[in-house]
Amino acid sequence: MSLNNEHQTVLAARRRFFEDGRLPRGLVPDAIVRSWSRCAALGLEAAAPPAFDPLPGGALREACERNEQLRRQCRPELETLYAEARDSDSVVILTDARGLVLDAVGSPGFADKAARVALRPGVQWHEAATGTNAIGMALIEHRPVEVRGAEHYFAPHRVLSCFAAPIMDPQGEVVGALDLSGHAALPHQHALGLLRMVVNQIEHRLFEGRYRHCEVLRLHQDPALLGSAREGVLVFEDHRLIAANRHALALLGIAWDGLGSLRYSELFSTALSQLRDGAPLRGLRGQPLHGRLDPPLPPLPRPVVLAAAVGARSGAAECGPVLDSHLRAALRKAARVLNADLPVLLQGETGAGKEIFARQLHAASDRAEGPMVAVNCAALPENLIEAELFGYEEGAFTGARRRGSPGQLRQAQGGVLFLDEIGDMPLALQCRLLRVLQERAVLPLGGSKPVPVDFRLICASHRDLRRAVNEGHFRADLYYRIAQYTVPLPALREHPDLAGLIREFWSRLQSRPAVELPAPVLQRLAAHDWPGNYRELVASLRAMLALVEPGCPLTVEDLPAPLRQVSANAAGRSLAASAAGSLSELEVAAMRTALDAAQGNVSAAARRLGVSRSTLYRRLLPPP
Repeated sequence: MSLNNEHQTVLAARRRFFEDGRLPRGLVPDAIVRSWSRCAALGLEAAAPPAFDPLPGGALREACERNEQLRRQCRPELETLYAEARDSDSVVILTDARGLVLDAVGSPGFADKAARVALRPGVQWHEAATGTNAIGMALIEHRPVEVRGAEHYFAPHRVLSCFAAPIMDPQGEVVGALDLSGHAALPHQHALGLLRMVVNQIEHRLFEGRYRHCEVLRLHQDPALLGSAREGVLVFEDHRLIAANRHALALLGIAWDGLGSLRYSELFSTALSQLRDGAPLRGLRGQPLHGRLDPPLPPLPRPVVLAAAVGARSGAAECGPVLDSHLRAALRKAARVLNADLPVLLQGETGAGKEIFARQLHAASDRAEGPMVAVNCAALPENLIEAELFGYEEGAFTGARRRGSPGQLRQAQGGVLFLDEIGDMPLALQCRLLRVLQERAVLPLGGSKPVPVDFRLICASHRDLRRAVNEGHFRADLYYRIAQYTVPLPALREHPDLAGLIREFWSRLQSRPAVELPAPVLQRLAAHDWPGNYRELVASLRAMLALVEPGCPLTVEDLPAPLRQVSANAAGRSLAASAAGSLSELEVAAMRTALDAAQGNVSAAARRLGVSRSTLYRRLLPPP
C-alpha cells in the first residue's frame, strides 16, 4: 500500500474513533487502538495542542547523571545510528524508563523541525504527556513499535514517523527506549529492524561484568549465534534463575516472572554437573540446544586507588561538603532530631552537597542499618509521581506491573526517606504527602486499605520554601510539618578556607605521587565564585587532572574557560601594586582595596583575592 493510501486509511480510522466513538478494527494496528483508548481515558483532547514542560537545565543534568551508565552503554549504538539518521534526514533519541529524552542526535535540518514538536532532550514522551507515540507505546507494550503520521494522537506530531524499542535489563525491567523518528512523508522501511538489532547489542552489553559470581549459560538453536547479541543468556545463582534476556526466554517459552522462582532443573534435562563436564544441552522436553556455560569467576582483587577511579567515585560519594567544626556540630544535632522521629530539612544551593549530607545524617542516625531511599521530586513526571511515591495495586492503571509496586515510601520502611527538591513537588501531591506524615500510613493507587509505614524523613530544597509558602507555591501546613529543624548548607564560596579546601579535593582525586597544584592556578581557582558549588569544583579538578602530563606542570591555561577569565579590576590592582612599596605593604594595600570594593564584606573580599577570611583578618588586624 502506498503512503498516500495508508494515510487515507488512518484518517478514516480517526473519524471512526474520534467522531463516531467506534473502534476502528482492521484500519490501524490493534496497538494503536489500545493507545488511542488509553489517551482518551486520560482525558487528552486530540484536537488540542499537546502540553509539554521541558525539565529545567539543572533537573535535566541530574537526570542525565542518574542515567549516565545507560547513556554510556548506548553510546556505540547511538554513534552507529547517527550516520543512518543523518543520511535519512531523521533523528535518533534515547530516553529513560519514563520516556524522558536524554539524548537526540541526527540530521541537523530535521532536528530543528523535531525540536518544534518537542522531540528534544528534557521533554517527557510517555503517553500521559504526549499521547500516542512510539516511545510511550514501546515503554508500555514492552516491545518494538512504530507509529506513522496520523496514527499519532496529537495533530502536531503527524509530521513524524516514529520507531521505538524498549531497552530491558537482565531482570526484565525497562531501563530506557531507543527511537528513530523522521518525516512521515518518507518511507523508513528498515528502521524497526535496525532498532531491534542495536537494542539487542545494548541488552547483551548489560550483562558484561555484572554476574561474575554466578553461572552464566549462553544458548541457542544455532551454534553460530553463540557469543553474538542474538544468543540467549540465563544467569543462575545456587541453581536458581536470577537474570535472563528476551532471546533465552523466547527459546524456552517462559516469562519474566519466572526470575527468582525457576530452578535450572525445571528448565533442562541435562544436569548442571553434566553440562560442566561437556554434555550436550537439552531442554526439559528433550529438544536439543547448543549451550556454553561460563563458570563463576573469583572475586576481583581490591583495586589500586588510581586517579581515574577515585575521580569517578568522587562524583557521587565525595562531591559534597567538607564537614568543618560547624557542620559536624550541625550533623550531630540533626541526628538527635532525626532519632526523635522529627523531620530534618536541608536548605542549600544546587551542588552544595545536600544529598551527601543526607547520607551522612542517615549513617549517623539510629536508622543506619535500615535502607535510605532517595527521591528527586523535581525529576519525576507529574503524571507518575503519585504512583512512584505511594505505589499501586495490580491493575490500578494501564501499563501497571503485574504484581503492582510498593512505592518509594514503603521501600523506606525501617529506614530513612530522603525527598530531594521537595519544593518542586506538585501542590496536589503535597496534600497526599501531608496525610501520610500525619497518619503514618500509605494508601496505594487502586487500593482500599492503608498500609502502615515507619520511616524517618529528610527533605531538601534549593528553593526558599518560606517564600514559596508566601507566594502560594508550597503548602504552609506541609512546610511547618517538614521544617521543624532546618540545616542551612553554605555555598562553596562561603567556605572559610577555600584555597585549603581546593588543595584537599585535589589531593583526594589523584594517586601517589601527587601532582602539585601551582600557586597561580590555586589562586585563580580560589577566586572563582563556583555557582555550581562542589559539583562544579570536582568536575573542574577532574578535567585538569586529565590534562596533567609527566614533567609538565599545570598552568592557568589548563583551567576550564570560565576560570581563565581575569576581571579588569583585578588586573588593574595587580599593575598598581607592582609600582608601590614593599611586598608586605602591597599585600595589605590590596586587601584593603578589595575590602573597600566589597563594601566591607570580608567573605567577598577574600574570594576576590583568593585567600581565606582568616588570612584577611590576620593581615588587616594584627595582634597588639
